[in-house]
Amino acid sequence: MDRDYASPLDVPALARVALMSTGHFARSFRTAFGETPYGYLMTRRVERAKALLRRGDLSVTEVCFEVGCTSLGSFSSRFTELVGETPSAYRARAHEEGAAMPACVAKVLTRPARNGGPAEPVRNGEAGPDPSP
Repeated sequence: MDRDYASPLDVPALARVALMSTGHFARSFRTAFGETPYGYLMTRRVERAKALLRRGDLSVTEVCFEVGCTSLGSFSSRFTELVGETPSAYRARAHEEGAAMPACVAKVLTRPARNGGPAEPVRNGEAGPDPSP
């Protein structure tokens, strides 16, 4: 999904590749990644769209189709949900603060995250999130 985010992907096809039933794949995926396969795919698409919009040489519609979305309305809605602003507003504002930053760092810092989404993963040797309110 990370590599082929712009391709038309569906859960039954992904499940076949994983040699699982559709239901088992969807449940296992959600357990492993904290979101549905479709949610994960759209997060990857929005992540790539942010990079293309920062470049500024493509229109929002061109970016929508470039990342594999077929509906500008659905793309804009999901982008706004994850990023907190419309694709047009994101494209229009200045992005110089990250210009000197390596692409791998920019990718981590600009990764879209759904409000109330899964907590940051715990890595080996690191403390997990503080469970107290």
